[in-house]
Amino acid sequence: MTHSVESRFIAIVSGALLALVAPLFSILLMLSYHESVANQKDRLEILLVANSQALGRPLWDLDDDSINQITGTLVTDPAVYMVKVRDTFGHLDITQTAGWNMSDDTSSITRDITYKNLDGDTKVGSITVFFQNVGLFTSLSNIELAFISIFILAILTIFAAAIIGNRLMIMKPLLRLTAAIEATRRLGSRHHVDWRSTDEMGRLAKSFNEMQIQLDREEQEIKKAHRRTTEIYNHTPAMLFSLDPADRIAAVSDYWVEATGYNRDDILGHGFADLITPEDRARFVLRKHNEATGDGVAGTSDLTVRFQCSDGRLMDVLIAEKSLSLDDAHHRSEGLSVMTDVTELRRSEQRNRMQAISDHLTGLFNRQGFEAILDEKILEADENRTELACLFIDLDRFKIINDNLGHAAGDAVLKTFVERLKGLLTPLDSASRLGGDEFAILLAGPKTESRATEICDEICAIFDKPFDAVGHSVRLSASIGLALYPTHAKTASELLQNSDLAMYSRKRAGKNGAQMFDPAIMNEARERAEIEQDIEHALEGNWLEAHFQPILNLTNGETVGFEALMRLNHPRKGILSPAAIISVAEENGTIQRIGNAILDHAIRNLATLSELSGLENAYVAVNFSALQFEPGLPTRIAGLLYRHGIVPSRLVVEITEAVLMHDDPQIRAVLSAIRQLGCRIALDDFGTGYSSLSYLNRFPIDIVKIDQSFTRSICDEVAEISHRSRMLVEGISAISHKMNCIVIAEGIETREQEAMLKDIGVDCGQGYLFAKPQPISAHIAIFEQHSDQTIAKVGT
Repeated sequence: MTHSVESRFIAIVSGALLALVAPLFSILLMLSYHESVANQKDRLEILLVANSQALGRPLWDLDDDSINQITGTLVTDPAVYMVKVRDTFGHLDITQTAGWNMSDDTSSITRDITYKNLDGDTKVGSITVFFQNVGLFTSLSNIELAFISIFILAILTIFAAAIIGNRLMIMKPLLRLTAAIEATRRLGSRHHVDWRSTDEMGRLAKSFNEMQIQLDREEQEIKKAHRRTTEIYNHTPAMLFSLDPADRIAAVSDYWVEATGYNRDDILGHGFADLITPEDRARFVLRKHNEATGDGVAGTSDLTVRFQCSDGRLMDVLIAEKSLSLDDAHHRSEGLSVMTDVTELRRSEQRNRMQAISDHLTGLFNRQGFEAILDEKILEADENRTELACLFIDLDRFKIINDNLGHAAGDAVLKTFVERLKGLLTPLDSASRLGGDEFAILLAGPKTESRATEICDEICAIFDKPFDAVGHSVRLSASIGLALYPTHAKTASELLQNSDLAMYSRKRAGKNGAQMFDPAIMNEARERAEIEQDIEHALEGNWLEAHFQPILNLTNGETVGFEALMRLNHPRKGILSPAAIISVAEENGTIQRIGNAILDHAIRNLATLSELSGLENAYVAVNFSALQFEPGLPTRIAGLLYRHGIVPSRLVVEITEAVLMHDDPQIRAVLSAIRQLGCRIALDDFGTGYSSLSYLNRFPIDIVKIDQSFTRSICDEVAEISHRSRMLVEGISAISHKMNCIVIAEGIETREQEAMLKDIGVDCGQGYLFAKPQPISAHIAIFEQHSDQTIAKVGT
C-alpha cells in the first residue's frame, strides 16, 4: 500500500508538472521556430527579388554563362539547396545545386523574371529556389537553451521537496493506520490508531477509532439478531421446506402447505422425490453431487422440476436449495430450500421460443427454426436410414406486386400461398418461410423422392388459380429447387444450399417449374463464383480492356468509327468469354463498374487513334447496360470527353431493346441528357425485338444497327429465306433513313454480303470480313503500315 500511494502521488505531481511545463515549453519552441522561419523567408525573398532583377537581361539574351554565374552565387547560401531557372519559351532550363543531399523537409519559392524593354515589363521566365526548412529544435538560441536548463533544474527541486513532504506528512500516519487495520484483521479484536494531530490525518485517525467502537457495538447487535432468525422460517410468505440427508421432508412452512395442499403432519418424513414427476426425478436425486465444495463451505443448487400437488395438478417449480451445515465428514446434514412456482414463466418462455423460430406473417418456421428442425430430422434419418427431401421455393415476379400494389398486397398473396401449401403437407413435413418470397419444405417418411416430385407438381398447380392481392387479381409462378439427403448432401447446410442452387438453376432456365439438384449445377455455381472472383480481380488489377472493331463506310471503304467491345485479359487464363462475364456482372451488380472502366478505356483509346492520319474524326461506339443509366452518367461522360479532348459527337452510346423495354423515366431522362450533351445514340440488334419500330419514334435514336442474324440470312442457301431477309433489311434501311438515322449492318463476313448490303443502301458495316475486335496496339500498327505503303506508292 505504501508504494502504491506514494507512486500515485508521484504520478499526480509528475502529471501536474507536465501539464504546466509541456505547454510552456511548446510555446517557446513554436515562437522560436516561427521567428526563425520568418527570418529565413525574408532573407530568401530579398535574394529572390535581387536575383530575379539581375537575371532579366541575361535571360532575355539567353546568356547561359551569366545565368550560371548568378545562380551559382545563390546556391552558396547555406539554406539554399537548388536553383532552377526557366525561360518562358522553354529554350533554357538551368539547374544549380549546392552539392549536399537534400532532406525530405524542403520547400521552394518561385518568382517571375521580367525584363524591361521598349514594350514595357515583359515576363521572360521564372526562378525557383529550393531550400531546407528550419527545424523545430535547431531554431533555439543558446540563451533559450540556458533558460530551459535552469527551468528544468527548478522543477526537479520542487519535485524532490514534494516527495519528502509526502513521506513525512502523509505516509507515516498511513502506515500506523494500516498496522491497526492488519492487527484487527489477524487478532479479531478492535485496535486503535495512536496518532494525534490537528490536520486531516489526525481527523482520519480519530474517525477510524470511533468507527472501531461503533463496529464493536453493531457486532453485538448482529449476534442478538441471529438468534431471532429461526423464528422467521414459519412466518415467511414463501414455499420454504427443509430436507434431511436422506431427502425426506423435515419441515415445511405455512405458505408451502397452503400452495401445495398437503397436510403438514402427513407430509413430514415423506420422500420429497416421490412428489416429483418421474421424468424429472433422476435429476433431483443427482443434484447432491454438486452441492458441497469439499472445504466445509455449504453449497447451493438450483433446479427446475415438475411438482405434483395434492389435488393432482402439476406445477413447474424452481427449487433453490442451501446446505445449512456439514458434518465432520463434509456431508450435508440439513438444508433449507425455497420452492417457487414458475409455471406461467415456463409457458411464457415456450411462447417466446415459438415466436423466435416462427415467421410472424405466415406462422411457418423462420430460417432459424427451419435450420433447427433440419438438424433434428437429419439425425433421425441417420438413425432410421431413411431419406429427406428439401424443396427450396422462390415466387417468380413477386417483387412486382410489392412495388406496384404495396406490401399489404404482397403479404396477402404470401398468406394465401401458405394456406394452399399447407393442404399438400403431412404431419411429418416441415415448412418454413426463409425470408421475403423464399420458402423451404422438408419432406420425411417413406418414398421421399417420389413424394417430393409429386409435391413439386402440386405446388406448380397452386399457381393456376390467380391470387387476390387486396382487391387485385394477380398471377404468379414458382421456381423450385429439390435436393435429397443423403444422395445430394451430407450435412444440413449443404442440403439447404444445394436445393437453393437447384432453384436458381430453374430460374435461369426460364422459371415456373422444378429442378432436381445435379452435380453439374454445383459446377456451374463454382464457375459463376470463379467468374465473380475474376471480375473483382479484373476491376482491382485493371485487366479489363476495350478492344476495337472498325466500322467502315460501305461506299468508299473508309473507317468511320469503331465499336468498343469488353475483353477481360486474365494474366493466367488469357482472354475470357465476354458473354459469361456480362451475364454474371448484370446479376451481381458489377456491370456498372465494368461499364465505367470500359468507357474510360474506350475514350482514352479513341484519343490515341485520333493522332493517326485519317482517324481525326472517327467515333467510338460503347455498349451500355440498363443498370448503367444512373443520373450521374452524363456528367461522367462529359468529364471523360473533356479530359481527353474528344468532341461529344465522336461518342456513340449503344443500347439494346432491353434498356428501352420498360420505358423507365430515369433512363429516358439520362438518354436525353446524353443527347443534349452532343453524343449520339445507337440502337443495337435492331429487328430482333417486339417493338423496335416504336423506339425510333419515342427515343432520340441516331444510328440503327441491323442484327447480324439478318446479315447472315440475306445470302442463305434457301432462296426464300434469302429473299425475305433482303426485304426485311431493305425495309429497316428505308424506315431508318426516313427517320434520319444512319444504318450499320453487323456481322459482315463475306464479300457477297458486303456487295448486297451496299446495293440495298446500307450506310456502314462491321464484321470479320474487315477486322476482328483487336487491342488498340494492333489497330495502330495496321494504320501505320497502311500509311507507310501509301507513302511508298506515292514515292514510286
